Amino acid sequence: MKYNLFATAMLFTSSFSNAQSLPLDLTSTMPEIEKFYLDLHQSPELSLHEQVTGRKIADRLAQLGFSVTSNVGGYGVIGIYKNGDGPTVMIRTDTDGLPITEQTGKPYASKVSVINEHGTKVGVMHGCGHDIHMSSFIGTAEQLITHKDKWQGTLMMVAQPAEEVGAGAKAMLKEGLFSKYAKPDHIVALHVSANVPAGKVALKNEYTMASVDSVDIAIKGKGGHGAYPHTTIDPVVLAARSVLAIQTITSRELSPLEPSVITVGSIHGGSKHNVISDEVKLQLTLRSYNPAVRTAQISALKRITAGIAQSAGLEESLYPTVHVHEEESIPSTYNDPAQTNLVRNAIEGAIGKNNVLDTQAVMAGEDFGLYGRTEDNIPITLFWLGGVNPSQYADAKKNNRVLPSLHSSQFAPDYKIAIPTGINAMTHAAVALFN
Repeated sequence: MKYNLFATAMLFTSSFSNAQSLPLDLTSTMPEIEKFYLDLHQSPELSLHEQVTGRKIADRLAQLGFSVTSNVGGYGVIGIYKNGDGPTVMIRTDTDGLPITEQTGKPYASKVSVINEHGTKVGVMHGCGHDIHMSSFIGTAEQLITHKDKWQGTLMMVAQPAEEVGAGAKAMLKEGLFSKYAKPDHIVALHVSANVPAGKVALKNEYTMASVDSVDIAIKGKGGHGAYPHTTIDPVVLAARSVLAIQTITSRELSPLEPSVITVGSIHGGSKHNVISDEVKLQLTLRSYNPAVRTAQISALKRITAGIAQSAGLEESLYPTVHVHEEESIPSTYNDPAQTNLVRNAIEGAIGKNNVLDTQAVMAGEDFGLYGRTEDNIPITLFWLGGVNPSQYADAKKNNRVLPSLHSSQFAPDYKIAIPTGINAMTHAAVALFN
């Protein structure tokens, strides 16, 4: 089944006219939004380097009449539009791409490559759909300004950099996002999904995405000749014991009712066949929802690795070091139930109840959760925007085939359906929050 962008826009225009008396005419705006999307897709920028992307967002918001501030928390952009008395609603998008060489075969595929901080040439791709997010973000801003007679308050559009490295939300908050610019009463965002068909939206109350921690563990030992292992304390063996013992944290120390993931993603040690080294390095990712579980995970890592070192006869000065990259840590994303119910009802009214799905929480992470963890305790809601071509989705389900995931070099969302759906859903959600 083929989809035409303008036919899709007409379809949404018809449904909009019956949804909360908010007739959105996408037939005139979608061609320009499509151009914007294709430009973003073909010119992605890595985290902390989103200078041109930020400028494009800022220009669009300025043209719509927003008061715009650029270069907040890096290359973040804030647009403020005051429309009388009322609540402040913040809509957030993320802007950074990923170090992936695109292999979708699309005629508009990214061909960008850069030299990264390690001196390695890497491809750059919007493999997490941030170009979909930004296009829906600008389309929503356009519709809210066009229909400003339907709402009152302050519209706060936030284009956040460096989501993929967990740095953008922290940086913008540190620079006074809620104190210097505006303090929202409601915050909402969308994220494209590689598991939901385009034209649909999925969301859930309460925890929806996990906290994320990156942890480095240095396992120490006493090296020597591989022929005389009895004269050494082999860190490779200690590392192997540690990797296996770490698995018991989730399986035996934490309640089975509390989600927990501890993955050892990297292990490096030694330099030659017959040399026992002095150190092995592990890199781990930790995921959970409950902050108490996160604390327990980290505490157990320190205790277990130290205990293994002690059992091997190492002195305390050579016990493993466990380093948590706090600057990269992000909390779980908790969808405020009352606000999320309101958002759900608004989207159902816009695109139909059968197109709004309940979903389960995932162990992926998003620094969007930070906006709801300030002392202001502002309610937040993140919903999933279907990105998979409906025919491909149906075929994959029928044939038990795995679809390309987010962060895959082959992830190619059906933007011609996803973007109008995103604009539709987010516009109606925002109006509902204003009113």
